[in-house]
Amino acid sequence: MLAQINLLGAVTTLAYFCSTIMIFVLRLLGKADWGAKLGLAQTLVAIPITCYLLYTAFQLERTTLYWIQVILFLAFLILELLVDFVFKIDFRGVRRMVIGYVTFFFAATGGMIGVASLASAGWAIAAVILYLIMGVLAFVQRAVTGI
Repeated sequence: MLAQINLLGAVTTLAYFCSTIMIFVLRLLGKADWGAKLGLAQTLVAIPITCYLLYTAFQLERTTLYWIQVILFLAFLILELLVDFVFKIDFRGVRRMVIGYVTFFFAATGGMIGVASLASAGWAIAAVILYLIMGVLAFVQRAVTGI
């Protein structure tokens, strides 16, 4: 069971990173509405999987660091769902809100690199590469589009 759950964590991490990269590229291509739809789908898929990772963490007696990583990611996903899709708060134009949001985003997604690393070193390397690409694109698309 441990190997399968570790693989699920790695696949979830890489899928989230890839879809986030696609969202940033869509914004750069002037298709922010498509990016928003992908973002909603991404969040709605990631929340139950992340909850399952937490549920199995009890059975597998995961470390405190694992709990922090997964809970932080889940908290970010819930924030994303509430701010962007439920209440539709346009916070990206308020500098202090954007700084907090971006910090939370990178902390939450960065922690998932640790979750991916439990599957194997190869998954960890792939997660780090995608995280770096995602990081660059986050700032490039912000500079270009203001989103």
